[in-house]
Amino acid sequence: MNLKDTETLTNLMRAFAGESQARNRYTFAAQAAERENLPVIGAVFRYTAGQEKEHGEIFADFLRQGGKSSVEIEAGYPVDLGANALSLLASAVSAERNEEQVIYPDFAETAQREGFAEIATKFRQIAEIEKCHAGRFDAFRSLLQENRLFVSDVACGWICLNCGYEFTGKATPEKCPVCGHEQGYFIRVSMSPYEYQS
Repeated sequence: MNLKDTETLTNLMRAFAGESQARNRYTFAAQAAERENLPVIGAVFRYTAGQEKEHGEIFADFLRQGGKSSVEIEAGYPVDLGANALSLLASAVSAERNEEQVIYPDFAETAQREGFAEIATKFRQIAEIEKCHAGRFDAFRSLLQENRLFVSDVACGWICLNCGYEFTGKATPEKCPVCGHEQGYFIRVSMSPYEYQS
């Protein structure tokens, strides 16, 4: 694969840099959420950061296959080190939607035009994943903003992310009755990344 002097080469480097930066941004956001006693929000950011790392690895592999070890680019990336978990979630939604709706579709179109069908496919597939990321962040943003992160209008399943204690109810306890960790460790079972229905 010869990427020399192509827009796709530049786009791959931009994507690699963007995913790498997103991973760090989300890791920082996780730490900020945990300082607010919201480890569940921290877990969401860390979970997504791991996926961003994998996206970066995919783009780095294409760069290596193209024989590139160093690529110079000019690009702008969001810093969005917001003041609290709510603002960090809102910034993450915006960044993910931009990748999903603008950046990766444009990169895919360029790769397709330049004859890199496999790269175009990866850009499109990752754009769909970024759509899921945006939806995930937006769901937690809404719950936090509406003070419904730990309460529900109807009884639902809840799980403590620390010890795995599960129960059904309209609200979480202030502390887990099993491990004693604070309310911030609870998540709706339906929103848990490893949901299990017996």
